[in-house]
Amino acid sequence: MRRCWIVLSFCVAALAQNRALVDRVGTTGFLQLEAPSFPKLSQNQQILAYWLSQAAIAIDPIIYDQNSRFALRQKRLLEGIVEHADSPKITEFAKLFWANRGNHNDQTAQKFLPEFTFEDLSAAAKQALQKGAFKGSPYGTPQINTEADLERELSELRPSFFDPAFEPTITAKSPRGNLDILQASANNFYSGVNLADLKSFHDIHPLNSRLVKEKNGNLVEEVYRAGTPDGKVPPGRYALFLKSAIGFVAKAKEYAEPGQAAVIDALIRFYETGDPADWVRFGISWVQNNPTVDFANGFIEVYRDARAAKGTSQAFVTITDQKMNHLMTTLAANAQYFEDRAPWLPQYKKQGVRPPLAKAVETIVETGDFHVNTIGDNLPNENEIREKYGTKSFLFTGSTRAIEQARGFGELEEFAASPEEIAICRKYGREANDVTTGLHEIIGHGSGRLNAKFPNGTEAILKEYYSTLEEARADLMALWNVNDPRLRELGLVSHPDVAKAMYYNRVRVGITQLTGIPHGDTIEEDHQRNRALIVNYIMDKTGAIRKIERNGKTYLLLTDFDKMHQGVGMLLSELMRIKAEGDYPAIKALIDKYAVHFDPALRDQVVARYRKLNIPAYWAGIYADLKAARVVNGKIGAIEISYPRDFVKQQLGYAAMYGVK
Repeated sequence: MRRCWIVLSFCVAALAQNRALVDRVGTTGFLQLEAPSFPKLSQNQQILAYWLSQAAIAIDPIIYDQNSRFALRQKRLLEGIVEHADSPKITEFAKLFWANRGNHNDQTAQKFLPEFTFEDLSAAAKQALQKGAFKGSPYGTPQINTEADLERELSELRPSFFDPAFEPTITAKSPRGNLDILQASANNFYSGVNLADLKSFHDIHPLNSRLVKEKNGNLVEEVYRAGTPDGKVPPGRYALFLKSAIGFVAKAKEYAEPGQAAVIDALIRFYETGDPADWVRFGISWVQNNPTVDFANGFIEVYRDARAAKGTSQAFVTITDQKMNHLMTTLAANAQYFEDRAPWLPQYKKQGVRPPLAKAVETIVETGDFHVNTIGDNLPNENEIREKYGTKSFLFTGSTRAIEQARGFGELEEFAASPEEIAICRKYGREANDVTTGLHEIIGHGSGRLNAKFPNGTEAILKEYYSTLEEARADLMALWNVNDPRLRELGLVSHPDVAKAMYYNRVRVGITQLTGIPHGDTIEEDHQRNRALIVNYIMDKTGAIRKIERNGKTYLLLTDFDKMHQGVGMLLSELMRIKAEGDYPAIKALIDKYAVHFDPALRDQVVARYRKLNIPAYWAGIYADLKAARVVNGKIGAIEISYPRDFVKQQLGYAAMYGVK
């Protein structure tokens, strides 16, 4: 789990030329990611990357359906219009729709509305129909053969596109009114189900199923699976996409690196059966394999489910970045050292820590519920695997490079509370970024031991608060350890001011992240809740952070690094205790007090200041295009890599896999 997001969290260095930012729609910037190590791969490795990338693209439509029961139909409609009609406003909206995997913002979970009318949409759709759009039933969507079919589809989709009160939030962990967290969430993990229905219910397929309440009141799990070739296990939900992915990874197997064929076989088996035991077997095999061309593909993260049970579909394909790999491997080799010095009680400290696999990587492709904003990841999530076999951590250098190129120093200079903060972050900001990510993913998420009575983890007990707790715990481990002299001895930190840069970044994000929450006064996203929790807790408990006003502007001033370090230790120790003991009332009290609500007047001020900087608040990725350049007797002889710098072209190319016309 356990992603590290760069969004609004760090001060970074601007590069001389901005090659990365290639497009923009409102507050969203579109970045071209590059993989300069790709030409250095062997031919077999390049072909392996190609087939794994095709498998990643194959599962991409699933996340749309998971985010909203209307999103695949919306997607098909928008793609037909963009391909066949001339409507710049609808094209701009489609870019945002693809970037967020639906019409709810990826970070805030809040719905965004078109800048065109229903009549505009209807006219463009009819123009597209006349030019040959909407053939077949791509993604399993309804047939649109006539204008009457189209009008019916438009009418049924109208509230999902245009009504701000209709399913306004993907994930509502702090809902208003009389709805519970499932009823108030627009995601498609549950149908007709409320929390009261689940009091005595236990998921058989917690990660990979949709839970439906039938008319007779029975709860049925619609399992995500392709079905087995012998027919003993029937196809389930998303079989169309999973069968396609299986076909591609089966082709990748022929070119697999040492040990990777077994990983691919295990993934195929899981996608066929949907059996949680097969997912665990895949995770055990995957976490022990360290190939140059690596990948993730599956139902993995639970951030989108307010109940923190259902996994979203995601995939990535990466190449090891040898230039940046030293940081990750060195931290991994010293994991026990940092575990021994954690501020929590001895009974929660691991002994005999298995050094996690850790690597810096360049990204070939990211699909589903995985985005360019993610600069670090630590997997697998299952505690039974982590305890016995360790974890694998990734630092996505392509994302950090692209975002650094696109941002510059404008945000730092506007929101820093002192000249010293600006100077230190200009000099050491990028180094602090890398150290933060490494410590977060490798030392943070891999740390700590639970009470022995919870062998499978405490996620189900801590429920909607678990992900916020775990992200905060990992960030706090970075803040706790950055001052350790061992990091300088290892050559991972060049100067004590790297720690100051990390602390300044963490404090400043307490207000800058508000620019990404344009409506309401509630934080729903776990990474944003984590940041608010840390800043507000330390401000309250230690006084090391003060809110100040200067020339009508609000700043967060870090006044005492030692006191902040003490506050970091206090909160970190308590979060580890809560996680280890499954103390739901304690985590609920902490997060509800410090991490959920904010002053909308301050947010409005921050948004106004940020708008003047003309810097995107959100990012979307455009990835490398891999094409089979020579095919002889059905065998690929070479792969060509290119960088399209065209988000529309790439997304329509992905859609073509499922016959969108």
